[in-house]
This record gives sequence, structure tokens and C-alpha cells, in this order.
Amino acid sequence: MTPIARALILVFALVVGRGALAADPPIVFVHGNGDTSALWTTVIWRFESNGYDRRLLHAIDFANPNARSDDAKEQPNRSSTEDQKRALAAFVVEVKQKTGAAKVALVGNSRGGNTIRNYVKNGGGAAHVSHVVLGGAVNHGVFAFDVNLGSEFNGKGPFMQGLNAGPHEVVDGVAFMTIRSDKNDKYAQPDGRFIGRPGAPTGISYDAPALKGATNVVLPALDHREVSYHWLAFAETYRFVTGRAPARLDIVAETRPVLNGKVSGLASDDHTNLPVAGATVTVFRIDPQIGARGARPVHRKTTGADGLWGPFRADPAAYYEFVVEIPGQPTQHVYRSPFSRGSAHVNFRPTAMTDDDRKAGSSVSINRPRGYFGHGRDEFTLDGRVPPGINDGVPGASKGTIRFPDSARRAVKAVFNAETLMVTTWPASENRLVIAEFHH
Repeated sequence: MTPIARALILVFALVVGRGALAADPPIVFVHGNGDTSALWTTVIWRFESNGYDRRLLHAIDFANPNARSDDAKEQPNRSSTEDQKRALAAFVVEVKQKTGAAKVALVGNSRGGNTIRNYVKNGGGAAHVSHVVLGGAVNHGVFAFDVNLGSEFNGKGPFMQGLNAGPHEVVDGVAFMTIRSDKNDKYAQPDGRFIGRPGAPTGISYDAPALKGATNVVLPALDHREVSYHWLAFAETYRFVTGRAPARLDIVAETRPVLNGKVSGLASDDHTNLPVAGATVTVFRIDPQIGARGARPVHRKTTGADGLWGPFRADPAAYYEFVVEIPGQPTQHVYRSPFSRGSAHVNFRPTAMTDDDRKAGSSVSINRPRGYFGHGRDEFTLDGRVPPGINDGVPGASKGTIRFPDSARRAVKAVFNAETLMVTTWPASENRLVIAEFHH
């Protein structure tokens, strides 16, 4: 073969390869009730690690992510199904304009499934959407009662009945896939334990997230969040959206990842994703062996009206302490696993101090936003102890706290399976809380 022929073959291969990637749709990731776009970070990293163009990967932050108790009645800092539908429709328009794509894929978790289905079925979304992936979606409700019919989570209510009306439960012209647990989803349980009615039947079965007419996938032992954010869920999502298996399931590190995100909401029962101006975020590199910070911060910024605390160029091997200070709110010391890749969704929301926190010398929490802690399935300890407040049985808690009687500064080890974070205690009397947060 001549050099010219080899060159032509190489050019042809590059063009075909680029064409294959270009054919992949933009993806809009839709978070669940009370959550933020930050939960999709590791899923986005895995897409990028398989060559998916970062410019095609978008995650929405709903301003008021918590659902109303009654969908028809206004509540402060809460949203209706109509609010969510309109917000998603506008976001899809923006993504299509940015990418030039004719259609997008929608990937949602939990309440995000309600919003996606409502948009596709009732908001004209079918004309703009090629694929829908619903992980842990409450497709037949969290409960099915003859009372509280105004809740969007009531399988007998008009909202859910409307979504599921018809000969099948999907929308023609759009490819649907659901991903569910076998019996480990806290919101697909026959017993009402997780809705405050232990021992009472919910009217919902383990297979409630499945839809007639969809490709329905079961991932045994995974919990309500993991069926969206676990690497097994990523593999199913990637295959369904692209039509091919991912080349890899691990996350490829970048040389100098750039981090950014919002400080949002204020410490209350109903967190919002509205940006907070005037918050100061200070970043320290810490010693992973003892949790001690360096002498000088590696980044500091006070947020403007957009709430953004970055950009910050990180070291992918480094452990960091993020100190989030908002006037009138508790100071948060958030210790994080290394960021192997960049992200625009490193969001911070303040946590309120409880009476127990105020009485303690110091308060340290272990946090796992993308899944729950499962007794017998996971290892999770703080200072060598399993923290209280994490239930047995079906995993249902993503956070546990240990309160120390004294305020003396010392190192505390947080362990989640194969990962370890060393953090430093801070006095609760100074209105400070410590959080060890794991990516996975």
C-alpha cells in the first residue's frame, strides 16, 4: 500500500469516527426531588471518558426542586409539575440552540422521571426528544392511596393517572428505558416504612418504576439513587442512548481539571437551587494522611449574583477542603474525594445546625449524595464507628453524623468502601459543621 493510500484511509477513518460521535445526541440530565445537578457529576465523567463531547452533556438545576404537598396549591420554595415541565422545556430549547441538534436524550432520576414524562407526553417534548432513560423513577407513584390525591407521587392521583393513561405508558416516537432495583429502592416498597407508615401497605410493588412499552432493566441490590448514578446504570444508559457498549467504565483523569459550581439555597427545610450572592468559598489542599490543610488557600472567591464560586484549576490527585461561608449561616467545612475530571456542577448548599449540633463540641458527617449507605452491603464508618441514623434493611440514608463531646481539633477518618477521607474537626460553638463527602 502506498503512503498516499494509507493517508486516505486514515482520513476516511477519522471522518467516519467523527461522524459516529456527531450522531450521538446531546443529553440533558434531570435530577430528583430536592436534589441538584451535582449528582450527575460522575455519570458525566464516564460519558466523557468514553469520548462523548463535553459540549453535548448538560444537567439542569431546577430553581425549587422540592415538590408541593398538593400539586394544585402554592407552597413557598416548592414547585408544581407544571413549573418543572416549563423549566425543562426551556432548558431543552437552550441545549438545542447551543448544539444545533434536532433532538436530545433525557436522563432522569426519581422525581426527574415525572418531569420528563410530563414534558414528553403533555408539553410537546416528543418532537424534541429521541431517548428517555428513567432511573428509580416513581412511575406509578410512591404510594397509591384514596387520600392526598393532589400529590404528584400518589399513584391514584390525577397527575400519575394521566401519565399512565392509554394502551401503553410511553410516548410513540421516543425510545424509553427504565432502570430499577429488584427490592432495594426505598420508594418502590410494598410497606410504608419510608413514607412514615411502617407496616401499612403502600399499594406499590417493587416493579413500580417499570413502564409498559419501555425497555425495563433490573439492577439487583442497587438503591433508589444508584440505579441512576452507579457505573452499572451508566453502562445501561450509554448503551441505550448510543446503541453501543461503553469502551470503559472507569473515569479517565484530566491533567488539570477545572472546577466550578454554585452556592445555592439557604439552610431551611426546603432547599432551593437559587444562587446565593456574597458567599465566600475558600479552598485548601489537605494532607490525605492526617487531614491537615496547607498554610495558604489555593483558591478563594466571593460569589456574585450568579452564585458561582469558581473557576478553580485543581490537581486530579489532590484532596481538598472547601470552606463555605455565608453571612448568617453555619460555616461548612466540606472535605472531598479527589476530582479526577473537571465539572461545572460542584455545588454547595448550606446545612442547618440542629440542637444536637449546638450542644456538641464538634459535629462531623459522612455524606454520599449519589447513593445510600447499606448495612451489610457497604462499609461506612466515622472515627472507626458506624454513625447513628442510618437505617437497617433497604438503604434509605445518604448521611450519618457523629457528634464529639469536646471541641479539641483532631483528625477523623471517614471510610466508604475502598475510599478514605481524613477530615479535621471544628468547634460547633463557632457555628461550624464538618462534612466528609464521597463521589461514589
